[in-house]
Amino acid sequence: MAGRKQAGNRVTIVDVARKSGFSASTVSIVLNEAPLSRYVAASTKEHIRKTAQELGYRPDAFARSLRSRRSHTVGVMIFDISDPFCTLILRGIEKTLHPTPYLPIIMDAHNERKIFEGYLEMLLDRRVEGLIVVANWLFADTDLLADMEKHKIPTVVIGRDLTPNRISSVLVDNATGAYAALDHLYQLGHRNIAFIRGPASLHDSVNRWRGIEKFAAEHSLDIDSRLIRELPEMLDANSGFDGGVELTAELLRSRQKFTALMAFDDLTALGALRTLTQAGVRVPEDCSVIGFDGVPPAAFSTPAITTICQPMEEMGMIGTEWVLKSIEKDEDSHLIAPVLKLLPPSVVVRDSTRAI
Repeated sequence: MAGRKQAGNRVTIVDVARKSGFSASTVSIVLNEAPLSRYVAASTKEHIRKTAQELGYRPDAFARSLRSRRSHTVGVMIFDISDPFCTLILRGIEKTLHPTPYLPIIMDAHNERKIFEGYLEMLLDRRVEGLIVVANWLFADTDLLADMEKHKIPTVVIGRDLTPNRISSVLVDNATGAYAALDHLYQLGHRNIAFIRGPASLHDSVNRWRGIEKFAAEHSLDIDSRLIRELPEMLDANSGFDGGVELTAELLRSRQKFTALMAFDDLTALGALRTLTQAGVRVPEDCSVIGFDGVPPAAFSTPAITTICQPMEEMGMIGTEWVLKSIEKDEDSHLIAPVLKLLPPSVVVRDSTRAI
């Protein structure tokens, strides 16, 4: 386009000043909307802005951040971006940040503490104004996030309750979700139910089992210990699928009868579905299967998996809104009480469950 600089030669305020006929200081005042711009004639402002547009001038965001000492960036730490649990949360974060002047810096820790540590240091070096951590089931409680509080950087964790560590948290009500899952199977007439629990050290697993025990106690439902299996500690969040395959095979070899299987999460349920199908057990005709999370792959299987759906996009939006509000308030994070937001899950009934 005529009047534009060639690629690689950035248009500067000096270029706009030369073309418009006004001084560089006047052009700077107008284009940066400085307080003194109210004393510049409207016609002059219009001419300068039109010239800047014709030349293809773009403000230097980096220089502006140096002047204002504001980076307008928010760090987004993902423990494993390949984990389908993260996908919709990221969408909620992006939707919330899009209409704002804040740019996300997304980093994937690959489920490794050392990488997590290194990326936190990098985010601090780049003066992010807020931090959002998406914690999957391998996220370990860590005092590393205390650095963010020490630097007075608003921080929120999505998927894990770290309010005891003075970090605001957004997560689903796991106990309520597991209660609803068992209630769904119970209402369909199932009484002999197998369970694949999450790893013992995982908070989500503990809370979901608490919901199961509460329902069983209230409805005098006997939970057969011979029908309970527990996922081992794993290095990959997606390996829950393999656990579902192996533990369901164990259940079948035990010869204990069950008409339904409640899996820790959707990936475990998908693994269970594979083993049952390969063993000639029809789902849901011979055995109903229910998962937890509501990740996209659960809807694409045959049959599609009934699940307890976490409002993941909403979780991302709520966490991001909290961080943005904290940034704009510019309050000392030490003086702000950590916030815990528990969101209700919902039962999404698909083809993997039926009445007996």
